[in-house]
Amino acid sequence: MLDPENVSQARIAVLMAALDGEKFLDDQLRSLEAQTVPAIDIWAGDDGSSDGSLLLLKRWQTRWKKGAFHILAGPRKGFSENFRSLMMRSDIDADFFAFCDQDDVWDKDKLEIAVKQLSRNCADQPGLYASRTRIIDASGNQIGLSPLFKRQPSFRNAIVQNIGGGNTMLVNRPAWNIIREGARRTGFVSHDWWSYLLVSGAGGHVIYDPTPKTGYRRHEENLVGDNASIGARMDRLRRLLAGDFAVWNQRNIDSLEKCMDLLDRDSRKLFEEFKSIRQSVAFTALWGLARSGIRRQSLTDNAALFLAGMIGKL
Repeated sequence: MLDPENVSQARIAVLMAALDGEKFLDDQLRSLEAQTVPAIDIWAGDDGSSDGSLLLLKRWQTRWKKGAFHILAGPRKGFSENFRSLMMRSDIDADFFAFCDQDDVWDKDKLEIAVKQLSRNCADQPGLYASRTRIIDASGNQIGLSPLFKRQPSFRNAIVQNIGGGNTMLVNRPAWNIIREGARRTGFVSHDWWSYLLVSGAGGHVIYDPTPKTGYRRHEENLVGDNASIGARMDRLRRLLAGDFAVWNQRNIDSLEKCMDLLDRDSRKLFEEFKSIRQSVAFTALWGLARSGIRRQSLTDNAALFLAGMIGKL
């Protein structure tokens, strides 16, 4: 068992998905180099970059002093499959595992804080740490914060919402064994939502830290924007009404169907209940949601959830 006050004992594997990220990749890697934990192995999956990303990664490979630095060819099937190709690998071994984007900036104590939280709270059980993020612009200036979630993380939440960006996540080895097995069996909507689903569904401990330790960079080229603005909330409502939310839920259901043995009994029961609710509409769906305890984090998001149930878009 690791001493939570002695992070020098911990080896951390950082899984990075890269694609045409030359513009900000150096900033990201410098913030990894500055981490207060001493032992970090980098596993970078380059998904066919056409800019200087691969050359930049190779330069960093020669100067990396904290551990190993592996550069792998991604599957060229999108960011989700790039992460999945890393998650499935049996040769990635560590005490803790982190996901990493190519364009963010990590506070120097980001990994130290996460390691201590997991070591103190769930040393012998599956554990996942995630946190709020600072939103930064292309120049690194803070322009906002991600939503502050206050409801306790749980499978009842995870089945309809992801609360942690992958760039904030750290998981321990028991959790990673579950996540890796799940990735070997099936694809998923996103690596971070999938991790939250599996760890919470397995009865693991999920920690949500309200203090941001990651600068999430919002710029023209990145794939996912912030979700805190009024515009982002309106976009989520539009997608819900268009059926996108239902499509994501169905994909999660299809993936979880292949991983039932990884979930605990209560989560399997809730999963079947959720599938039944999705086949209902109007007040039957409302009653099912109310009775199940399935909830998103905010009042407005729960209103949208119940609306989705009412109109058959769940």
